[in-house]
Amino acid sequence: MSKDFDNFVEDLQKQIFEQTREDYGEVAFQRWLKPLYMGTMDNPDGYGRITGSCGDTIQMFLKFENERVKQALFQTDGCGSSAVCGSFAAEMALGKTPDEIVDITGESILKKLGTFPEEDKHCAFLSVEALQDAVNDYMIKQSRKNK
Repeated sequence: MSKDFDNFVEDLQKQIFEQTREDYGEVAFQRWLKPLYMGTMDNPDGYGRITGSCGDTIQMFLKFENERVKQALFQTDGCGSSAVCGSFAAEMALGKTPDEIVDITGESILKKLGTFPEEDKHCAFLSVEALQDAVNDYMIKQSRKNK
């Protein structure tokens, strides 16, 4: 019986992977399997936290060096789509100045993903909101330092 159950689980996992790859495309599927830049950061230079109407929360943590993002991490309590989009938002922020980060949009994340389910596209915009919130936090802290 154990062998039958193991085979059932293996077949089910294969079906889930095939369906996810088909629905999300290869780029998002690979990031779904292994989300990069996931984690939290003590004492970030910029921190953003946004909860979407879907109930997912994305947090973004930024560390700057010479006015450029040296490290970017995200955390989410949401679905796999939020993790995929948060991962790409963090990646796209690396090496950028606050002014350059403004150019990162939900559309630019979706373009990078290629294929993505219509009902999950809001996750790209949610992750960008969290990123912009973190940049705003950084800018406020910088303006206080310069007073």
